Amino acid sequence: MAFFRSGKKTEPGISLVANNCEVEGDIHLNDQLLINGVIKGNVYAREGVKAVVTVSEKGCVKGEIRVPNVIINGKVIGDIHSNKHVELAAKAEIKGNVYYNLIEMVMGSRVDGNLVKICAGEDADQQTGKQAEPTAVENNESEHRVETEDLSISPKSPLRVTPVKSKTA
Repeated sequence: MAFFRSGKKTEPGISLVANNCEVEGDIHLNDQLLINGVIKGNVYAREGVKAVVTVSEKGCVKGEIRVPNVIINGKVIGDIHSNKHVELAAKAEIKGNVYYNLIEMVMGSRVDGNLVKICAGEDADQQTGKQAEPTAVENNESEHRVETEDLSISPKSPLRVTPVKSKTA
């Protein structure tokens, strides 16, 4: 069954996975997807679209999300790749890495994984090949500093991080 026909343009719209639905398999989208139910599979946006995925408080995704704009207030078990904007609301629970260009985290959101900054328009896979693995180093003030060999971060402006296994805003 083909949902996307290559010859016709479709009207913009919002697709809904209702709270009484469970979808198994990958989803490819062009516009908006609101997830109130469960998706067991990956969520992908087509190239060059301004797609938005919203996972509500009752929603859950067990798979990877690769969409330019992501809003999470539910659970995601898998990596999130966003080259535009990620918003983690108060009840967001992520078990995986978040690759982002711009991120908003509200108090109460939780990420069990790494937060990885990428450049706008670049894929996270391209970005991870360029950067060295960050390492935490203690300085005299008992604060931690991240140092990398990436040339875009100057040694005079270190990033301040607190080393924790689980990150909660």
